[in-house]
Amino acid sequence: MTVRLSALALLGSALALGACAERELPIEVRIANADPAVSVTARGETEPVGTNNADAADDPAIWRNAANPAASLIVGTDKKAGLHVYGLDGRSRHFLDAGQVNNVDLRDNVTINGTPGILVVASDRNDPRQAKLALFRLDPATAQLTSLGTVPAGAGEAYGVCLAQQDDGRVHAFIVVKDGTINQIALDTAGTTVSGQTVRSMKLGTQSEGCVVDERTDTLYVAEEDVGLWRFDAKADGATVPHKIAAADGKAIVADAEGVALAPVGTNGGYVIVSSQGDNAYTLYSLPDERYVGRFRIVDGAIGGAEETDGIELVLGDFGAQFPGGLFIAQDGENGAAAQNFKLVAWADIVAAMKLAD
Repeated sequence: MTVRLSALALLGSALALGACAERELPIEVRIANADPAVSVTARGETEPVGTNNADAADDPAIWRNAANPAASLIVGTDKKAGLHVYGLDGRSRHFLDAGQVNNVDLRDNVTINGTPGILVVASDRNDPRQAKLALFRLDPATAQLTSLGTVPAGAGEAYGVCLAQQDDGRVHAFIVVKDGTINQIALDTAGTTVSGQTVRSMKLGTQSEGCVVDERTDTLYVAEEDVGLWRFDAKADGATVPHKIAAADGKAIVADAEGVALAPVGTNGGYVIVSSQGDNAYTLYSLPDERYVGRFRIVDGAIGGAEETDGIELVLGDFGAQFPGGLFIAQDGENGAAAQNFKLVAWADIVAAMKLAD
């Protein structure tokens, strides 16, 4: 029997092999081969997650308290154990045993069981054969999470998740399964029990995880770890064909391409940011033209730097004097002798270091 491989499959295999070889190089060589990156330092960090000596901390989400920015909250995953809720001082104010939850996102002003609230959604990988979405309500006064239940999200192991408000009035969750499948699920949280309807599926060729949605332009950005950064139409009735923005070429992005975050400016401007895990950097592309802008690293200062970053998050706006203009958070995969944690960086420091337009 003759087996024919498509040119796309061959290209994907070649890219994956190249990425594997790239990761085997010493970190100093990967950094030397990559494009230059400016340096910033963190202004804060969270307490370590509870799981020691393991790849455990993974992905953050940010709730900005518009009335009292200093009372804003961070939700972070310990993918071996559950969810932490931190204050901006980095202290863990609540932990919920949710098992193996990988990525997390949230949306405010969502009708939950009949009343408005903060909806938190995590990718639930407790069953590696069947992905689920784990849903929670976040109480901003107490920083407590309350479980709302789970929603089926398709076959395979749940990895990435990101949320978007859609024209149908519901929050849509994009669940990225380990094999590169992306299922778009319309959530119903208004009643006494939560549910979800898969409205369409999309596909990337290999292992993928990080994602973010630009709700201004209905654009979904997804990182395929060994290949690069892609975008899809995020509308429920949109095309499912991916468009490649950037390759994990060892220069701008060094595999793995991991977390993805957004800095929205105006009606369609700003930046999309991807974690270049292979050389401890973060790469920016401008919007809407998707032009390569540059890179930065979080280096040691009064607080330690960040290495081997998985998830990232960015929310613009007032977070008080410590984080003017916005808050960028990166998972730190090498937190010294302590368990992994999350580093907090002022967006204003990144803007200044990279000489970005305000």
